[in-house]
Amino acid sequence: MRALLVTSVGVTCAAALTLPLAAPALSAPVRPPSQAAESPGSGPPSVRAAELPVAASRAATEAAGSTQSLPLEPLAAPSDRSMGAGAAAGQGLERRTARPFSLVGVVWDDADAELHGTVQVRTRAAGSADWSGWQDVETHNAEHTADLGSDERSSGSVRGATAPLWVGDSDGVEVRVLPEAADPQNRSAAVPLPEGLRLELVDPGPDPAPEPAAETAPEPARAAPVGRTATTAAFALNPAPPTTTPVVVPEVLTAESEAASAVNAELAPLGASVIPALTKAETEEAANVAAGAKPYIGPRPGIVTRKGWGADEKLRERQFAYTKTVKAAFVHHSATGNNYTCKQAPSVLRSIYRYHVKSSGWRDFGYNFAVDKCGNIYEGRAGGVTKAVLGAHTLGFNTNTMGIAVLGSYSSTNPPAAAVTAVSKLTAWKLGLFGANPKGKVTLTSGGSNKYKAGAKVKMNVISGHRDGFATECPGARLYKKLGTARTSSAKLQGR
Repeated sequence: MRALLVTSVGVTCAAALTLPLAAPALSAPVRPPSQAAESPGSGPPSVRAAELPVAASRAATEAAGSTQSLPLEPLAAPSDRSMGAGAAAGQGLERRTARPFSLVGVVWDDADAELHGTVQVRTRAAGSADWSGWQDVETHNAEHTADLGSDERSSGSVRGATAPLWVGDSDGVEVRVLPEAADPQNRSAAVPLPEGLRLELVDPGPDPAPEPAAETAPEPARAAPVGRTATTAAFALNPAPPTTTPVVVPEVLTAESEAASAVNAELAPLGASVIPALTKAETEEAANVAAGAKPYIGPRPGIVTRKGWGADEKLRERQFAYTKTVKAAFVHHSATGNNYTCKQAPSVLRSIYRYHVKSSGWRDFGYNFAVDKCGNIYEGRAGGVTKAVLGAHTLGFNTNTMGIAVLGSYSSTNPPAAAVTAVSKLTAWKLGLFGANPKGKVTLTSGGSNKYKAGAKVKMNVISGHRDGFATECPGARLYKKLGTARTSSAKLQGR
């Protein structure tokens, strides 16, 4: 697996892992004031430095980012001939300059309303006069959300939304939303567009600042203390054992950051940027497998934590929500496009996170995990990587499952082998914690989708694609075809 440039946490030993024998009860969402929608054109949230320690103030500022929310306007006619003569006018915005952004999407008021039409954007690269061609934005995104009747879906803040599209560092935008024709023979008669259409321009903010390098001392004949190090390095997710012990320095964490990290405290020090990989033997020992029992669990892969990719913990709801177990994994693609580098993956994640919470009105990042094109694995929704965290990834099947988003769009592009391998490694470990066979079948109860009515008992693969639970293109035809390979590899890693 390729190395990812993140802050090293100087982990020299792995703490034992205790399996969640009884998951906490579902937590009632508590939406903090910070989740109020930002006003159109508003800047990053202010940091009241007088009320925060210097380190916390700096971290909050660096994690900030912003969202510009621009109401769409009626278009007199399609802005170029590619849409065809006689097409119904839609809504959009003419070319304009905006504050820097890297991800776009369109949202509307009613989460239950469907956008029947096309959404296209073009953007101007920051600091240049170069405009992109028109890019399609995936409009059918309702299947990526919290289940009907859940606290998250019933919060009153959830909005309809397209998939987000990563466009890179930009400062100019044009958008058009054109409705489908109600009658193919009469293109001027159109299906009404949802009310309250707005263009969301998301700036992920800068990557977490590297920590100053610290002097190192010879390795003492004692265990390394549990704490945060100030060492900065190109941290491979499977690093060699260190020959020196980095000097440990204290760090002030916000309450939200500390809570998001504390749920992984048995795997890595508080404030760690990476949960280190373990061998299969180390994983089996950490999982406390009973003597004589067959340990069907894969080696724990390295995982970049929310701290590692720079999640602003003040955006999400404070409480975590859990289900009883993890019976299956649903694989998705993020539909954000493939025009990102692996170095940019943390920025892509911060952008999706902000779009999910500030624009779509969700309680947190929707997926439990994410995987980039280089095979790096990232912690998604907060609550603990070993726990059965309730996500918002597969409408109707979020309970007792986990969602994995491969960053990119894979309907017509083959997913990189590294990404498929990462899915295999992640599922071999996480499903193994809950005794699930990656090559097996499982029966799930639908919470209601466009494919299965609420209460329906559905037999599925333990590793399924999003389209298995909902009539959707996700995870893209090319990625979906690779799931058989992922199942076989995952089971093999478990020792089956």
